[in-house]
Amino acid sequence: MRKKCIIILLIIALLASWQGSYVTAAKIKPEKDSRELQFQDMLLLFLLPYMNDKLAKVYSKELKVAPDLYPYFVDVIHVERVNGFRGFDFLIMLDATPTVGPHIPVGRDLFTFEISSGVQVKLKNYQHLKGPNKKDFPPNYLDLLR
Repeated sequence: MRKKCIIILLIIALLASWQGSYVTAAKIKPEKDSRELQFQDMLLLFLLPYMNDKLAKVYSKELKVAPDLYPYFVDVIHVERVNGFRGFDFLIMLDATPTVGPHIPVGRDLFTFEISSGVQVKLKNYQHLKGPNKKDFPPNYLDLLR
């Protein structure tokens, strides 16, 4: 009976540690440069001014300063060609985490941009998923909140 309990506990421990490492591995950011990552980063640099403008307007109700958005706090969620193979109209969905001060996260936002030939950028959809949480702010940065 005691052997059975030890074996069951060992199996549970192995399964729990295996599941934990799988979840951790899924969240790891790339540690090595790739051509795809370079193109994503270039695209983000191009879209960052449009994103910053929108964030400044949205967060003005909650913050006294406009939040900063760094390219490494933006994830490309989805990209698609709107008009088929080799078409030059794209939809791109981005998940952004704006910050203030020493990288204090103030929210989470989803942007969907339509990019078309002639370098036309249009914000198709914006979702403000999460706003600033007073508990996340150190005491010396609480004055940034409205």
